Amino acid sequence: MTATDTTFRRLCAQHGIAVTHQRQVLYEVMQGMDGHPSPEEVYARVKREIPAISLATVYKNIHLFVESGVLREVSLHHGSQRVEMNEAEHHHMVCSRCKAISDISADALNLPEQRRQLPGGFLVERYSVDVIGICLECQGLERGASRV
Repeated sequence: MTATDTTFRRLCAQHGIAVTHQRQVLYEVMQGMDGHPSPEEVYARVKREIPAISLATVYKNIHLFVESGVLREVSLHHGSQRVEMNEAEHHHMVCSRCKAISDISADALNLPEQRRQLPGGFLVERYSVDVIGICLECQGLERGASRV
């Protein structure tokens, strides 16, 4: 049994999830992906390992991982669903043109102290700040287009 197998089994036990081959492959594939992949991107990679897997199975297991706390869901209002495995406290920069999502530390945003309870008795589970703008790559494309 590899270290990844042991880690995955321990994670499933902590979150009350049954260990299956498909879930383990899904988890391992996502561990190797950078950024904030969509279920479709995850499916394309998992399908290389398990050709018979369906997109519905990938969606179902990603949903299970999010619901149980194994994965975090990045805000849905940026197009398709995106997930991440980065457990460190951070926020996101989202390009309004290409929808690319990048992590940014809470320190870099210089935010005030985060309160656990807000007006109206709202109990905060976590903060997720989305900084919306235009990424460097899209800025370069705009500059190039304006020169034509």
